[in-house]
Amino acid sequence: MTRVVKLLGGAALGALAWGTLVEPRLFTLRRHALPLLPPDAAPLRVLQLSDLHLAPWQHRKIDWVRRLAALRPDLVVLTGDLLGHVEAREPLLHSLRPLADSGAKGVFVHGSNDYYGPILKNPVKYLLEPSRLSTRQQDIDNAALTSGLVDLGFTDLNNSAARLRVRGTDLELLGLGDPHIRYDDADRMRAALTDLGPHEGDPVRIGAVHAPYRSALDALLTAGAGAILAGHTHGGQVRVPGVGALTANCDLPVRQARGLSAWYDAEHAAYLNVSAGLGASIYAPIRFACRPEASLITLETARETLPA
Repeated sequence: MTRVVKLLGGAALGALAWGTLVEPRLFTLRRHALPLLPPDAAPLRVLQLSDLHLAPWQHRKIDWVRRLAALRPDLVVLTGDLLGHVEAREPLLHSLRPLADSGAKGVFVHGSNDYYGPILKNPVKYLLEPSRLSTRQQDIDNAALTSGLVDLGFTDLNNSAARLRVRGTDLELLGLGDPHIRYDDADRMRAALTDLGPHEGDPVRIGAVHAPYRSALDALLTAGAGAILAGHTHGGQVRVPGVGALTANCDLPVRQARGLSAWYDAEHAAYLNVSAGLGASIYAPIRFACRPEASLITLETARETLPA
């Protein structure tokens, strides 16, 4: 029995060491292809970055994000929780500058951590219980973050909409503020979409929101989004091999806490990509069986049905 206990203890320590010292630095690129474009449209490469939770000393992460410019994306979508420290704004903008300089168009929505810095909390509660609405005073200069992103050429989609022409295709991008802190306003988003004016033919619409709460996904879906990009869940952050995520930190079904799935109702359907993100709170810096990631999504024309 003593030997078994020692073996189990050693395995637990090994898993903890892996989850805190190794896996959080194993950044990976997850690729998807979505048949959303009209006939004869050129393929579009969309890079989604989420949940960097960046701290100023995370130079490996900063360098990895800067190298993503080599992918030559056509559109960069930032889905929130970019900051993980009150002093991380300038390092974040430095990490994104090569992407901005590459000529890619860019859009963003904020997450709660772009308003409120991280605080020390029980890491077990952080990983297994939905976090609560913050009652703290805002300690992140969100206006400066927004201004910095706009200066880089990114378009603010928080409760808003924009039409961008990308490689000959008109994309309509719509976004919501973070529903995790009740900053979402679907009426404002719909009004902004109406203000874009009419579009000839069926528009290609892509929605963005940080936390994929059902109500937010429904609002984007009924507004006509054919694809919805979200983050927040960290993919569960700690996943059990053969089981998957234990939590989504919102009311999204846990099975959809990471990766590509579908979101639909009786009349609408959309692709849903929930990024596991590139970081975690500096007070819960662990990942297990859930590598930090960026998503490269290729938008293609609808595929023809192959003959039987």
